[in-house]
Amino acid sequence: MDDEKGEEKTEEKEEQKPEDTGEGDKPESTSLIDKADSAAQRLEEANRKTEELIAKQEELAARETLAGRADAGQPQEQKEEEVSPKEYAAMVLAGKINERGEKTETTE
Repeated sequence: MDDEKGEEKTEEKEEQKPEDTGEGDKPESTSLIDKADSAAQRLEEANRKTEELIAKQEELAARETLAGRADAGQPQEQKEEEVSPKEYAAMVLAGKINERGEKTETTE
């Protein structure tokens, strides 16, 4: 029995030996240039993806504008007409504006 266990242990040890890949004694760490190259490739890929996303966003914004949904739900600014002092005085005298500067119902 002891011989069988001894044989099994030697077989396991033989199987665990690393195979020769033919690469010799290359250092496992990458050089500074290789790291810079891989970083540059990652940056270029990220730039391509960013450009694609920006193009899609621009296309969506254009479609929303054309569809009339660009300002949906947003309060619209109402611009008041600017009135010169002469026009204002004429409107007060005509009764179109009261003493507080509010337009009366007869202005329409």
